[in-house]
Amino acid sequence: MKFSYLFCTAAALAYGHPAFAASADGAQTGAAEEVASADESVKPARRPAFNTGVARARDALDTAVSTSTVVETEINKVAPRSLAELFRLIPGIRSEAYAGDGNNAYTVRGLPLVSDGAKYIQLQENGLPVLEFGDVQSFGPDNLMRVDLNLAGVQAIRGGSASTFASNAPGGIINLIEKTGEVEGGSVQLSSGLDYEMYRLDVDYGARISDTLRFHVGGYFRSGEGPRSTGYNSYRGGQVKFNMTKEFAAGGHLRIYAKMLNDRFPQYYPSPLVVNGTNENPSFKSVANMNVKNDSSYSQYLSSFVSFDSNNNLKRFNIHDGNRVKSNSLGFETKFGVDGWTFTDKFRYSDTAGDINGASQILYLPASALAATFGGPGATVSYAQGENAGEVIANPSALNGNGLLALTVPSDLVLNDFSNAINDFRGSKVWEIGGGRLTLTGGWYHSWQALKYDWLLTSVVQDVVGGGDSRLVDITAANGFPVTQGGILAYGSLTPGYQRSYDVEYSVNAPYGSFNFHKGRLAVGGSIRYDMGKVRGTTSADGSSDAYFVDINGDGVPSSYAETVVRHFPTSSGDPVDYKYDYLSYSLSANFRVAETFSLFARYSRGARASAERILFSPAINAADGSLAEKSAAYNPVRQLEGGFKYRTGSVSLNLTGFLANVDETNTQLVNDASGTYFELVSRSYRAYGAELEGSWRRGGFSVNAGATLTHAEITADKNHPDFVGNTPRHQAKFIYQLVPQYDSGKFVVGASVVGTTGSYAQDVNKLRLPAYTTVGAFVQYRLAENIVWSMNASNLFDVLAITDVLEGSIPATGVVSARTLYGRTISSSLRFNF
Repeated sequence: MKFSYLFCTAAALAYGHPAFAASADGAQTGAAEEVASADESVKPARRPAFNTGVARARDALDTAVSTSTVVETEINKVAPRSLAELFRLIPGIRSEAYAGDGNNAYTVRGLPLVSDGAKYIQLQENGLPVLEFGDVQSFGPDNLMRVDLNLAGVQAIRGGSASTFASNAPGGIINLIEKTGEVEGGSVQLSSGLDYEMYRLDVDYGARISDTLRFHVGGYFRSGEGPRSTGYNSYRGGQVKFNMTKEFAAGGHLRIYAKMLNDRFPQYYPSPLVVNGTNENPSFKSVANMNVKNDSSYSQYLSSFVSFDSNNNLKRFNIHDGNRVKSNSLGFETKFGVDGWTFTDKFRYSDTAGDINGASQILYLPASALAATFGGPGATVSYAQGENAGEVIANPSALNGNGLLALTVPSDLVLNDFSNAINDFRGSKVWEIGGGRLTLTGGWYHSWQALKYDWLLTSVVQDVVGGGDSRLVDITAANGFPVTQGGILAYGSLTPGYQRSYDVEYSVNAPYGSFNFHKGRLAVGGSIRYDMGKVRGTTSADGSSDAYFVDINGDGVPSSYAETVVRHFPTSSGDPVDYKYDYLSYSLSANFRVAETFSLFARYSRGARASAERILFSPAINAADGSLAEKSAAYNPVRQLEGGFKYRTGSVSLNLTGFLANVDETNTQLVNDASGTYFELVSRSYRAYGAELEGSWRRGGFSVNAGATLTHAEITADKNHPDFVGNTPRHQAKFIYQLVPQYDSGKFVVGASVVGTTGSYAQDVNKLRLPAYTTVGAFVQYRLAENIVWSMNASNLFDVLAITDVLEGSIPATGVVSARTLYGRTISSSLRFNF
């Protein structure tokens, strides 16, 4: 990776060009000030020094690091609906923004995306991860992060020093930086969806208390149904952030900060899509009366369900609560100097709990076929809810115009304890040696992460219709015996092993160090990190013998099939988890400044990512003593070679990076094939190579920022599926691109954000292809008065069907697949008062 990362990017460099994802490599000193003065309709951009995944900030043309920064003013213009939408505009990042505010999928430069979450990218706030592991099943780190007025900017580093300046981040780091009161004043912003229901209030304020003491406070509250129809108020909540900074007379500072997040939002699961044609050339469309771009599996009628918790007590949960996350964080950071050394320390403790409630549709069949599957020949279907509850559906093939029923799994992921404590301490010093400058840095990272949660499930049958109007459906056997009970098919999963309880703690210790020698035009560097992990705890899951009759309705007899499939946890103490792991990460780099405006660089790095929770309940863990049955499963090494050039003038920047990455991965993947829907342990290797281009141009009020990534990726080894060798990993497109043109007159701003991808394969089997798509967003801002700004923003302006995920690997006999897409067109407006 490269130690030149140290030099990552000076603050002014990081915020150079006004385009949405400004390259830190291409930014110019003073450019951000030019932007701020050109557009007084918004408050000046905060410009914190680039300090993500690096040791020290330096001129980008003297480093071998690929970095980008998104400034506050540009975030306000594009107005992303979620973090995932914002990250789509960072070059090299593949962001699958399908799930809403949380549990989206992220990767970088062709690194594999076997599951959801962010396995190889670490998501941070103020330089520390919000979760130590970014791909916990059904709880990604984006559940804990929000875009609001507290945000000064987003910093991203791809490859490079991420492997050695962070644990579990070999692919890169995306870091949210909050305001700290350097720019005095505040804002109040009122926002509303115009073609969807969402109302939001944002407030922030920062000021100096004295010459050496300043603070910032801000937050938001929102409420509404959201961009997809659910039939109820599915968004409600917000967050408050506060920080105070004491500056030292001799330089440095001490900062304390706090966050209180209490938010509720829906997680969007797959919806049905009709597919025609062939696997290689398919055509997709929504089923009748359910628009996959704007509808969801949620409904006003589907709310309260029951299951059994880890103590085998009946527990009622409400999927209308959605992803209900409560997280309180308290931390500090300090920077001070001693005898030429600069020391920094960052610490944060987060107390996180809540419930992740959802409803995942895992199977779509014609109504008569689904009834026969579970109720036998001659089974009938009837509504279990609504004004016609109990009424037999006489013509199932005409039901809702599509004739479909869905097997749905309402779930409650009970977050008993997701707390963590993280500390990162480092020291750095520069020596003048041999006519050059030698910089040495050393540090120690420690984290503790609790993953204690129960995964509770129920199985139901619902009809397929949008608008938040779907209802539960009952199945009755030909002999009159009820199969379902109020639409419930089983009080748990139909398949054993998925009602789970986790009580596991992870600790990570990682000493690290780096050097950089810069003389004249040449800079060479290296860094090293040694991660040591310890995992302790227990796990438990229902087995094939843990489903039996429970008299749910209290009539003393099995009154439905559902009452005979009630999943319980075993009464034993659970299976132990008890293992350690360690791995070495390192990086070597060189950078040559050919001219004032041009430099060449090269870097080789080796990093890794711990497998963590994804290998539990798999053959990788010895069920008898909790040790590793396969030591190679403990972590996933990533080896990367990078090289390229950087060019920068006053109005143009251009960065080209070639990359080669090799990955060995152990993971758990959700598979949906002829055998059903199940989790499979994946053990395979990948290779990805390609080129990443990033550039910006500015003339007067016009500016353009662009990014493109060309990737060739393939599976090079697979323990369980040797026939996959040579295939392209699922969802991996050959080409992804971003383009943000805009015009800023000072009085008004108008622009667009264009993001596109070529086609890819739905699954690793490489049969069903997902089509290419391009989405266009548009934004306009107008200054009504000196301190009042009105803005309008459209996402997916042309209402494109952008398919990001299909569970099936090939077209099924029914011609209906489970798919996730980006939102359809949504338009919002806001009014902001600056003071």
